[in-house]
Amino acid sequence: MAKKSDAVEFVWLQCSETGDLNYRTPINVKGGIAEKIKLGLKKYSPRLRKHTLHKIKRK
Repeated sequence: MAKKSDAVEFVWLQCSETGDLNYRTPINVKGGIAEKIKLGLKKYSPRLRKHTLHKIKRK
């Protein structure tokens, strides 16, 4: 039986405009990553003070 930690991976969300790593979030990798997350998420960028597209960045 797989551990819970094997099914979840922590990734950074990188702003596509500034390149800042603003968010660290867990994603479920068991069964593949959802298309919505692969394409990117609209999150708040503190430097620009507006919502921008953030994409997955693995360290």
